[in-house]
Amino acid sequence: MSKLDELIQELCPDGVETFPLEECCNILDKKRKPVTKNSREKGEYPYYGANGVQDYVSDYIFNGKFVLVGEDGSVITKSGTPVVTWAEGKIWVNNHAHVIEEKSGTMLRYLYFYIQTIDVTSLIHGNIPKLTGRDFRSLKIALPPLEIQREIVRILDNFTNLTAELTAKLTAEFTARQRQYEFYRDKLLTFDVLKEGTINFCQRTLGEMFDFRNGLSKGKEFFGKGTPFIRYTDVYNHRTLRKKDITALVECTEDEKERLKVSRGDVLFTRTSETAEDIGWSSVMLDDMDDCVFNGFTIKATPKTKELLPEYCAYCFSTSDFRQYVTKHCAFTTRASLTGNTIAQYRMTIPPLDIQSRIVNVLDNFEKICSDLNIGLPAEIEARQKQYEYYRDKLLTFKEVAAT
Repeated sequence: MSKLDELIQELCPDGVETFPLEECCNILDKKRKPVTKNSREKGEYPYYGANGVQDYVSDYIFNGKFVLVGEDGSVITKSGTPVVTWAEGKIWVNNHAHVIEEKSGTMLRYLYFYIQTIDVTSLIHGNIPKLTGRDFRSLKIALPPLEIQREIVRILDNFTNLTAELTAKLTAEFTARQRQYEFYRDKLLTFDVLKEGTINFCQRTLGEMFDFRNGLSKGKEFFGKGTPFIRYTDVYNHRTLRKKDITALVECTEDEKERLKVSRGDVLFTRTSETAEDIGWSSVMLDDMDDCVFNGFTIKATPKTKELLPEYCAYCFSTSDFRQYVTKHCAFTTRASLTGNTIAQYRMTIPPLDIQSRIVNVLDNFEKICSDLNIGLPAEIEARQKQYEYYRDKLLTFKEVAAT
């Protein structure tokens, strides 16, 4: 029997009580303060948002040890649990992350680990995912005696350090291979029309090639049934979209279906996020869709001509040149944002369709080779993470006290 088992047998043999989160810690959300990027004075103190450090500023509003939990934006993991960040020292936190500090009877580090095990899928709704203050305060926390909390934290801290060390090595190797692929992709998609004498090539702005439109904004009560709906995360996570990728549904009018319909060849761009690095990511629809609309925090570009292959677009809007254009020209207040008018001014070189097809074929094959080479690395990283999560969840699962 392990030390933890002995402690549980001794201190809570009949089970562990659960409490609302607000009874287990001090919630400091009222002290948060957002600052627009243009108003921030550069400095040494971390400026936190929903998913970690967003910037460094010259002042702070918190000093100590805190757990930050994403409120809106990037607030839910692939496994349906909250995005949780440990923060120490002098920090600034904007209004996109809930802030908690330790309270007598509960270890903050224990809450850090425990909150990561809670499935909040049913609590997250809307165009931009949001974990409301009320739902956050009501999260149920199993709270064993302090001796047990300390032992769990000791075990998980050791396991976390070992997992992080191995993951860092694997990630470095994966990153090196990914950069090699991006280098050759950018080379293939960079043309010098004048030097190469390619008279069949032309240059166009995207405004000459596409019509731009923002998507559908609805309250959470409209989601879950109705018309297939492309979410922000669908665009962010997929360079191309197929019918099988569209799993969300939304109720909308016939007029909305007509105005916001997505068809094969349409390019969707993310248009708002906490950081400039998260906007302007694109996804190209490669299937014919009978009925499908798109999210209000994305932009749809509908082709005006047949000069571009959809498969070619999927590559050319992921290049380093396009990414640099987006980060340079986006607007920033409390959130980074991008407009159709800004995207429309981007100028690109358009080769003939047969050359586009050849480039797509080369990049498809190259991507497959890179994927085959890399497949073991992400799989190993994921396996280590799942192993950690398995043991963490096991350690944090208790028999509940029987109702009296």
